[in-house]
Amino acid sequence: MTDLSSVFIEAGTLMVAGMLFVFTFLGFLVLFINTVLTKLAVKYPDPVIQSKAPRLASKKNKVSDGLSPRVVAAIGSAVSKYRQQHIKNK
Repeated sequence: MTDLSSVFIEAGTLMVAGMLFVFTFLGFLVLFINTVLTKLAVKYPDPVIQSKAPRLASKKNKVSDGLSPRVVAAIGSAVSKYRQQHIKNK
């Protein structure tokens, strides 16, 4: 079996080398984005989409939360029927 301290030294060296490689790669990536891609973004900007004027919705058969009165009545009757059935079962 080899000396354990030499194995730890080699593992530490590989770890530091890998971390330095990743750090330099990410540093070059940030520099690339800041230099090249910003110049491209200035040269070719995104098109500006003009928004249309909002349409006014009719308030016919509408409750303040956007549900029609028929839907509210149907939900209310379903809830009351559910409660009646489950109170009788208990």
